[in-house]
Amino acid sequence: MARTAATEPWEVARSIMNATRTKNEAQPDDSGTEAHTLARLALLCLAGVVAAVVSAGQWLLLLLGLVGLALAGAGLWWALAHRGVARLCGALLALAAPVAVLVLYAVSGLWPFAAAALGLWVAALGCARSALRRLRAPRGMHSHSARPPRRPVLIMNPKSGGGKVGKHGLAERAEALGARVILLDLDSSPDPAALARQAVAEGADLLGVAGGDGTQALVAGVAAEHDVPFMVLAAGTRNHFAMDLGLDRDDPTSGLDALSDGVEIRVDLGDVAGRPFVNTVSFGTYAEIVQNPEYRDAKTVTTLDRLPDLLAGGAGARLTATADDQRLQAPQALLVSNNPYVLADPLGVGRRSRLDGGELGVLSVRIEGAAQAAELALLGERASGITSLTSRRVTVEADTETIPVAVDGEALQLPQPVVCAVRPRALRMRVPRHRPGAPYIAPSVDWRRVVRLALHRTPRPTAKNQEQSDA
Repeated sequence: MARTAATEPWEVARSIMNATRTKNEAQPDDSGTEAHTLARLALLCLAGVVAAVVSAGQWLLLLLGLVGLALAGAGLWWALAHRGVARLCGALLALAAPVAVLVLYAVSGLWPFAAAALGLWVAALGCARSALRRLRAPRGMHSHSARPPRRPVLIMNPKSGGGKVGKHGLAERAEALGARVILLDLDSSPDPAALARQAVAEGADLLGVAGGDGTQALVAGVAAEHDVPFMVLAAGTRNHFAMDLGLDRDDPTSGLDALSDGVEIRVDLGDVAGRPFVNTVSFGTYAEIVQNPEYRDAKTVTTLDRLPDLLAGGAGARLTATADDQRLQAPQALLVSNNPYVLADPLGVGRRSRLDGGELGVLSVRIEGAAQAAELALLGERASGITSLTSRRVTVEADTETIPVAVDGEALQLPQPVVCAVRPRALRMRVPRHRPGAPYIAPSVDWRRVVRLALHRTPRPTAKNQEQSDA
């Protein structure tokens, strides 16, 4: 159903919003000295790790910690890839291996050295990542000032994110800013894309969504098609797209500032078989699991029930993917993203450093046994079963007529071959001028780069946190 907008002068509405909330966009620290200092601290902590191991005098016992980690990874594989007794034994091994190592360290008196080495290693990683974070690339997403829209239309899902639309009064606040609000009636299976097209036909000069990433993608496709500005409110469950746009996920109402004091940036839009996506397209294990009707109400039980057959290759479509000229044979899981995610080590997070790079991120996973699972536990993203690359076009084929796909979390069946592509800078995003920003995420720690940074002073340019602006 649609709610009639309350017409208010923009100046009054803007004053109301600014009176209730003041946000300052975070600015990065441009001091190159800090980067060099942190790099040197990282190397100092790394030297401390070596010193702790040498001081213990019992290398083999300390190395048992790595063995325990490998055994835990292998046990976890058995627990996920098998049923019955094998699953039980795998779970016990995954739990018992690290506990046994800790007991061994305590009995032998090595626990102080092990604890010191572990703490220093964590500190070394933290300092190294912080140093690399201060060397971010100078180019950012370009923004420019934009006049407030005259006829904005916001489509809101009242049940998304546990009812954030109602909890934060988003509809009333949007109407106070002169927007027309359309509340989705989920009982009637509404089509957000059709509602967006109708709104544009009726003269809407901005489209917005307060809902999940799937709904955002559908409306974003319409906005890109008609070259109409698009905005999002962080009213979903995870709000990945809003997070990478630099919006405040804890305060969805802050996104409404884009209506009265916004700037415009151009971002890429993904396309999978003619359907838009803003975050990811998943193939393989996850996509197969979410097709089950039981998954929504019993995620853990459904996942544990389906994984053994999927990991063993006895169920599900057998995939083959081609990313530009590189062929990925039989991946168990394949993730294609609108711009690449930063693959992180244990101190990292899953985010995209930018949304206008004009390329897809591709992550392929294939673990064929306990040995590769143990390798994954030790090496993380550098394990042989992980392939990470970028591409402009990804084609996925299978030995079945249709391929299970999860597009921004929505379960679909698409006829093969499924082609994923990126539409560079196709989407005009309207975002608040003042917002937390998406902090730069450093890539996985490259110790050679850290050493060079610690030993040499290289000049670094100044950059804004979220985007370059001529506003």
